[in-house]
Amino acid sequence: MMTDIIHITVEDQSGGIRQLEIPDGINLSLMEVLKASDYDILATCGGMALCATCRIQVVEGMDALEPQSDAELDMLDTLPDADDQSRLACQIRLDPALDGLKIRVF
Repeated sequence: MMTDIIHITVEDQSGGIRQLEIPDGINLSLMEVLKASDYDILATCGGMALCATCRIQVVEGMDALEPQSDAELDMLDTLPDADDQSRLACQIRLDPALDGLKIRVF
């Protein structure tokens, strides 16, 4: 069932959990929404997949995400602690398919 609101559960650096409700169709990346929601994300490169400072861990819902680009994979390869659940928030476009996504920010 498609909804007009995308619900994303976010766990912050201190273990606090908050559910974000994002209107469908705002055409933003997950990084932009996290920054607007006052999460402490550097996003130094402004969303170009060049710095990896917006790395998140996908706790639930990885199968709803678009496949990683080569640029995103290359950036994640530079991080010593990145794993199969790691993604760059700047490379995730918000979409109703992401409803129910659970992530952890670093």
